[in-house]
Amino acid sequence: MSNSADSIGTGTSPARRRRFRPVRVLTAAVFALAGLIFFTSFDTAKGTNIRTDASLLRLSDLIHERSRENGGLEESNGALREDVEALAERDDGRTESEDDELAALEEKAGKQELRGEAISVTLDDAPPDATAKLPGYPEPQPDYLVIHQQDLQAVVNALWQGGAEGIRVMDQRLISTSAVRCVGNTLILQGRVYSPPYRIQAVGDPKRLKDALAASPAIQNYMVYVNVYGLGWKVEDDGRATLPGYSGTADLHYARPVD
Repeated sequence: MSNSADSIGTGTSPARRRRFRPVRVLTAAVFALAGLIFFTSFDTAKGTNIRTDASLLRLSDLIHERSRENGGLEESNGALREDVEALAERDDGRTESEDDELAALEEKAGKQELRGEAISVTLDDAPPDATAKLPGYPEPQPDYLVIHQQDLQAVVNALWQGGAEGIRVMDQRLISTSAVRCVGNTLILQGRVYSPPYRIQAVGDPKRLKDALAASPAIQNYMVYVNVYGLGWKVEDDGRATLPGYSGTADLHYARPVD
């Protein structure tokens, strides 16, 4: 009777008190997982600060390192290509007229140096603390203060339209397969990475080139940001200048030669 009374009085039977409780198991599992994470972090760090250890390169550092390596390899490839072409020209079986035709094609393709009257255009980011210089314009968003891919493309396209015989962006000659691409506020051109300011040089009639820049709607829009937020814009006469020949590869995946 006393056992029965104890069960009724407490309202909980011994069997019910022994019931499986998943909350306790879940709590134990969480603590076990946390311990595993701490141990893994300790084992990985090996006594170093894994968040600020200088030995761990940031992604941007790695990209710039690879860019420098690509630049060195490109120069080496260019030198080797010149040696191979020089050896081939000794006894290639071509006539003089065929050699002249090949040289003309290489010049049009941007493989040869180009010298002539030139202008240069320099674009740069605005100061990070820039404010609106003219009334009626909103305060700048971060996106307003950096050079974008379309800005560089607008300059290149306008220069081609103005009759440019050849164009160099930074230290690289553009050819028909060149693509100007930006990732964040960096330029990626033919496997190499550049940071602003960006300099674009073109050989051609300086007046026609400048007129084409002024007539471009995309550049007119860019000039609004120059005047309001301080984006960098400078056009200079370079006199006679020499553009280097393109020394990289020009593999075509989809194009076919014209018959």
